[in-house]
Order: sequence, then C-alpha cells, then structure tokens
Amino acid sequence: MAIVREHFNSRIGFILAAAGSAVGIGNLVGFPVNAAKNGGAAFLIIYAVFVLLVCLPVMLAELAVGRHTQKNPLGAYKSLIHDTDKNGSRLWSIGGWLALITPYMIIVFYTVITLWVLGYFVMTVTGNLDQLANDAYFGDFINSKMIFAYLLATATIVGVILYSGVKNGIERAAKVMMPMLFIMLLGLVAFVLTQDNAILGVKFYLIPDFSKITPQVINNAMGQAFFSLSLGMGILITYGSYMDRTNSVASSAKMVALADTTVAFTAGLMILPAIFSFNPGINPDDLSNSSVSLIFSFLPKIFIAMQTSIGYFGASVFASLFFLLVLIAAITSLVSITEVPISALMDEKKITRKKSLTIISATTFVFAAAAAASFGMIDSLTQFAHYAGQNKSLFDVIIDVFYETILPLNGFIICMFVIYRWKKSNLDKELEVGDPNYRGSLLERYVNISLTTFIPVILLLIFINTVLLKFFGFSFI
Repeated sequence: MAIVREHFNSRIGFILAAAGSAVGIGNLVGFPVNAAKNGGAAFLIIYAVFVLLVCLPVMLAELAVGRHTQKNPLGAYKSLIHDTDKNGSRLWSIGGWLALITPYMIIVFYTVITLWVLGYFVMTVTGNLDQLANDAYFGDFINSKMIFAYLLATATIVGVILYSGVKNGIERAAKVMMPMLFIMLLGLVAFVLTQDNAILGVKFYLIPDFSKITPQVINNAMGQAFFSLSLGMGILITYGSYMDRTNSVASSAKMVALADTTVAFTAGLMILPAIFSFNPGINPDDLSNSSVSLIFSFLPKIFIAMQTSIGYFGASVFASLFFLLVLIAAITSLVSITEVPISALMDEKKITRKKSLTIISATTFVFAAAAAASFGMIDSLTQFAHYAGQNKSLFDVIIDVFYETILPLNGFIICMFVIYRWKKSNLDKELEVGDPNYRGSLLERYVNISLTTFIPVILLLIFINTVLLKFFGFSFI
C-alpha cells in the first residue's frame, strides 16, 4: 500500500516544530551553567559564532537532503546514492543507518529523563516541594516502582501527538507548546529578576571573562551548539522531507537557530539570577556540569529557599511552572526524535503511521524501562560496562555512545556525503528552490567553502577527541 507523504501545513509550523526539537533540557539548564562557568558572555559569543559559522551550514545540508528526497535519513542516503551512481558503493548508506539508529537510542535515555521531569512536576503541583529538596529523594525516586507509571504516561503523551500525524499532531502540538514555553520562560525571568541579589547572577552571566577561555571551553561551546540544534540526529533530514518546496530552507533554518539560541540565552536570565538570589554566596565553578544533577538535586533546594520571601505556596507555584517548562521542552524534543524511526519504518516498509508508531513505541519502551532500571534496581544493568577506568550503567553507555560520540560523526558524514557524493551544485539547486535570492549570495558561497574545508575537519576532530576522552580517559584538546 502506498503511503502518502505528509507535509507541514505552514512555514511557521515547520519553524516551531524544528525549534521544538532543538529546544530541550540542555538549553534550559545546561547552557546557562556552562556559560557561567566558562567565561559568561565570552562563552555566549563563542557559542553564537559556532551556531552561525558551523551549525547553520550543516543544518542547511540536512534540510536540503530531506526536502529533495522526501524521505527519512536512511531512504535519503539510499536515494541520493542511486541517483548519482546506480552502480556506486553502498558504503555511504552507513551514514543513513547511523542517522536512524542514533535517534532511536537517544529516545531511550531522553524518555528516562522526561519521565523524571514528569514525576517532579507531579510532586510540585501536589504540594510536595519540601520532599524534592531532600538530598535522598532523587535516589529514592529513580529506584521506585513509580517510575514505570511515569514512563507509561510519558510514552502515552508522545504517542498521542505522533499518532495524529505531521499536521494534526507534530505541527499542532508545536504551535501550542512552543509559544507556551516562550511565554512561561519570559514570565519566570521577569519574576526572578525582581528578587534580591538577582543582579549578581546577571553580572556573572553577562560580563565576559576571557581569562577562562581555553581550548576545552571552545570545544564545549562547539559541542553545546551542535547538540542543541539537533544536528546529526536525523531530525532535520526527516523534518526537511515534510517541508513545502515553496518555502526557503535557508531563512527557515536561520529562524530555527535564532529561536533555539534565544531560548538558551533567556534561560540563563532565569537560572543564574535564581541561584544567586537564593544562594548569594555560591561559586558557579562549584555547580555541576550535569543538567540532570542540577534539575533534580540542586534546583529544588533553590526553590524551597524561595519560601522565605514568597512563602511555601509561592515557591511551589514557581517550581511547578519551572518543571512544566522543562517538561514541555522535553516532550517537544522527544516527539521530534521519535518521528525519525517512525518515518523510516513508514517509508522503508510501506506501513501505516499507526503500525510504525506501535512498533517503535513498544520497542523503545522496553529499552527505556531497562535504562530506567539501571540505577540500582538490576545489578547487571547498573554495572553494564567498564571503560576509561569507570563502571558504566546502561543509561550511561547509551549517552556516551549515541549522544556524546556518534552525533559529530553523523555531522561529518553528512557534510562529506553532500559535497563529495551528492555534489555541491545539487545542494545549491535545492537551496535555491523557494529562495531565488540564495543563488550567488554570500551565504551560498560561505556554505560551499565551509562544508568543503574546515567544518568536516572540526567535526572529525570532535569525534576523535570524544572517543579518546569517553572511552580511554584522555583528550588532546
């Protein structure tokens, strides 16, 4: 049975959906703290430069491949290999498989984090903020049987959105949730900035400290930018295949990058002033680099400290809004990631969305349940592997392999594939569709130069350095 390919109903729908995939937990918590610890505004400048000069060309490449082929990542690679050389090597199809397997496994660990956020949101709205601020609560929570109920609830929410399809599910949800996220974020920022000592956090966040800039900080900024924009996950190839050919890929990509960066920057105006306001003696260098640690162990203590100025009820309301904000960001990202393997099954096996969703949901649910149980419930999953001198849980291994390591490799492969297999002339032609001004523009010249020279080198070096650091315990940066 032929499956009719769906498309986004509007340009704004695509932009909000793609921004939803990019705006995630790392934007709202990890980015502000990384900026504060790594030079403040100096880090922001480096981050913005990487978004513009490195990430944007890769975004254009992924979106162009998706829109041109009207297929998922695996199908897109296969299609372009066949188009350019019917007898050509199938080696390039490895890129398609990696761009498919990677989001499938990212679904697993991201679902676990999302169910934790959902659990904390429920606790805050039911008046149990004081329990969250207890040092032992997070460890007890992630090893409780309740996590499986939250896992089922998370899978159901995502499943309902995806079941409704691209227009009525993904696009409609994005049009509701993304504006809600922006409004809530601005409201929380406005509230935090009125609190005592909040200006200390603003200064620490926005005053540049160039003495902290090191090669490692530059590498971190590059990694944050690349991961933040959902590059290498197959999402942009898939969403590109749902784009209308009358829309400009370049201008849409710019809007997505701008929205993602704006949210990350604005989140810093909430997180850092809140931390300084209710813990004025804190040294940001002592903050954990882990978004998970900050969200579930540190920030609840900040929220409970708010009761001295706004009361327990007020603190609970603020905490509830914060966890709702993070939950929305997590759900929009999870929807986008899950759509990649669903689209692949629909394309490659010619099955309906309902059947594809059922297969992907059922299998990732099993893996997510195993990952959620790898924090002490099941010893074999808790001590799943050992490398770089450390024992690693199944959850840790999935993050190290499929999030930290494979993404820059996927980015490197798409750059090489587009330029040297599909050819840059075909990339230019596709980007000119819906945007005649792209031809001969400065952006066109820059994209061609950057994708053929320094961007693949940067991504390859990041991949190699990550492999050495994660699995062998040393780094050349």
